[in-house]
Amino acid sequence: MTPRQSAAVYRRRRMVVLGVVIVVLALLIALVWSLVARAGAGTAPKPVLTTSSPSPRATTPAPTTAAPPSSTPPQSPTPTSTADAGPVPCTAADVQVKAVTDHDTYAADQNPQLSISLTNSSSKDCTMNVGTSKQVFTITSGSDTWWRSTDCQENPSDAVQTIKAGATVNSSAPVVWDRTRSSVDTCSATDRQRAPGGGAAYQLRVSIGGFESAAPVQFLLN
Repeated sequence: MTPRQSAAVYRRRRMVVLGVVIVVLALLIALVWSLVARAGAGTAPKPVLTTSSPSPRATTPAPTTAAPPSSTPPQSPTPTSTADAGPVPCTAADVQVKAVTDHDTYAADQNPQLSISLTNSSSKDCTMNVGTSKQVFTITSGSDTWWRSTDCQENPSDAVQTIKAGATVNSSAPVVWDRTRSSVDTCSATDRQRAPGGGAAYQLRVSIGGFESAAPVQFLLN
């Protein structure tokens, strides 16, 4: 039977074991510090040069002097208006020209009275010369021209007139056909050929300022 050891022996053994533990811990701590030291001894990263702009200095804005309020309100530009330009010259598209006779049938002792009717069919007023210098009356029978007002016209005159939009104007004084054949060579003749009657048909065409009537007007001579 093994003899029982004393308490002193047990204490010495505990101290030895504790010392071994302390040595092992010390070695472990030393090993850790060695690894940390080696890791820290590596190549340090090179510094990167950066260019930074200097911070702008704060500047105090210069005081401004506000203009005193004006008592006069600003003037708006006046729009250009074409309404004040007045009537424009008539065109053939604006004016409808019509030949007019005072009767459809004339007795043997009646001379036809001829007129012009103008209608402004546009939406604006227009002006044109409606004087006798611009009027032409032509009377035909079939293809035969019997009479033309300009062949022996005396003292032609000008008369510029404004024709209102949608309005119709007529000759102030009719032109009278004496029922004879006209030509520039017979203006002073007293025995010009007379137009046949007895129900003969004739056509009147008119123009003014170069604008022709749309259709002739037929009348009869007895």
